[in-house]
Amino acid sequence: MNIDEINDHFEIERLMTKYVEAIDNKDWDMLDEVFTEGAFLDYESSGGPEGKGDYLTIKKWLQKNLSMFPMTQHMIGKSFIEYHGDSAKCRTMFHNPVGVPINADGVYDPKGKSLHVFIVGGWYNDFCVKTDEGWRIEKKIEEQAYMQGSFPPLQ
Repeated sequence: MNIDEINDHFEIERLMTKYVEAIDNKDWDMLDEVFTEGAFLDYESSGGPEGKGDYLTIKKWLQKNLSMFPMTQHMIGKSFIEYHGDSAKCRTMFHNPVGVPINADGVYDPKGKSLHVFIVGGWYNDFCVKTDEGWRIEKKIEEQAYMQGSFPPLQ
């Protein structure tokens, strides 16, 4: 690898880290530094909207649906990256413990004092492009592979 390829590799891995940092911290504006304006996002395998999702629609969906999880902690592996000039195909493994507030009876309660934790894992399949602002994700398809545990009872 030459120095430009090493730099690109580092920047793409930093981009993947920035994505999970934004999600875990519920920093929705930081996602604007991760995705292209016209990005396509697909979270259908983990309960997201069916079919195609443009970035702004899915950003609102993430904000609404992830607000019930006061704790998420995405752990990601190294990205497998295939370069094609100023674009790259990336596959990144994730393991994500998720905490949901529950009451003393173990029932989901937004005001609950305890957390019920379950784990979701799989891969992020991304198509990245080099822009004037650096590398950005143009297409993300989450591929959920497993869930250990489950969401707590609702009543």
